[in-house]
Parts: sequence; structure tokens; C-alpha cells
Amino acid sequence: MNHDITKELGTMYHPHSALVIYQSKDVNKVTYVEQFDMDANGNPINAHPLTTREAERLSKSLNTKQLQNNACFISKSILSTTVLSINPSGQGKVIWYSKPQKRHLFFIDKLGIPSRVAHLPALVWKATKNQLSVYALKNTSRPTLKTKLYYAPFFNVYKNGGVCMGTVNIKVVKSSSLEEFILEWETHFFNSYFSHLLDNYNPIQGNLVSLWQDVIIANKPFPKDVLKLNNKTLKDLF
Repeated sequence: MNHDITKELGTMYHPHSALVIYQSKDVNKVTYVEQFDMDANGNPINAHPLTTREAERLSKSLNTKQLQNNACFISKSILSTTVLSINPSGQGKVIWYSKPQKRHLFFIDKLGIPSRVAHLPALVWKATKNQLSVYALKNTSRPTLKTKLYYAPFFNVYKNGGVCMGTVNIKVVKSSSLEEFILEWETHFFNSYFSHLLDNYNPIQGNLVSLWQDVIIANKPFPKDVLKLNNKTLKDLF
């Protein structure tokens, strides 16, 4: 049985034009650029010198694409004090923190933890376009490079801080601003179902299931004394 995979290939791109760069062998090299159009079969035709207008159009197109790719690392307003670092090079990386807050958490049924609003400790987040890491803080003030980090007191988080996102559909690469990038990552994290421990380690002092049952059912503030040091400081995330 034949299977049409055309729809699975994504966006199709067709050759539109080609550039050939010529350069003299002199000490003071002279460069000349020639542009070719493409016929319906993708063959170069109509060779002509690259005009100023064509060069400007190409430059604008490349700059626009670059801005679109890096939009998630550009703030649309005054930079929030919760943002600790922005590095747009390579895959890009953003580090921020969130103060103690109340968020709705979701747990699979077999854990016996009700999916409700719960008090959380302060958290430090590190994210690229395709990976999220999270850590906990004991203090509520803005962290410094020397601030000690603690294991995040959640299921689905590896010992190194990396988050297993499971089946959550990650769309942060389409974020139109730094603020949207941060919001999308936090939303993905809290909208996923917490299900199990990873790396055979316990991120807190005590039983993680009992902790969240107590915090949620009794509506208690998060007990920061159960947090466990992970031998990292904020500087280690840079």
C-alpha cells in the first residue's frame, strides 16, 4: 500500500535565485557578485550583477529571520528584576527566578495527591529553546552568583535539575518576546502531570508524596527546611 508522505515533510522550499561570488587573485582583492534567477526546473538563468536594491532586499530578509529566531530573547518592555541572565548565542539561554507563590499543581491519581493550588518555594529557572531546568531557593530575595541552590522539590525532575516534560507540547520556540518565553516555560512545567521520581534520588529531606499531601490538603506554606542542597550556586548555571 502506497503512503503519501508529502504532508509529513513540512514546508517545501523551491530555489528562487543563486549568488556566485567572484574574487580576483590580486593582493587587494576585488569582489564581484553575480545573481542568477532560477527557471521552473531549478536551473540558473539570467545572470546579472547583484544590484544594490537586490542586496538590500536580501539583507533585510536575513535580518528579519534572525530577529524572528531570537525574539524570545528580547524584552518587549523594561526588563523584569526576576530575569538574571540572557544569552542569545547558540541555542540561547535565559535564567530567571520566581518568588514564593501559589500555583495549581497536577498529579497522577496513583500518587494519592490531590491536584490543587499549593504554596511553592522560590525557584530558579534555566531554559534554552528546547530544555528546562529548575532549582529551589531558601531565601526570597533576588539571588546573587554566590546564592546556594537546592534540588527542586518536584517529581519529573532529574538530579541535575533538568525537567522531563513528558508529553507536554513545547511551543516556546515560537515565543514573540522574552516575557512570553518565560511564561510559556513556566506554564508548560506547571500544566504537566507530576508522576514519578527520576535518577533514583529523593530531592527533599523526607517523603515527597507526604510533603505535597500535607502542603496541599492543609493549605500550608511550603516548609523550606525540607529542601536539600545540591552543591551548586547560581554561578554554576551561567
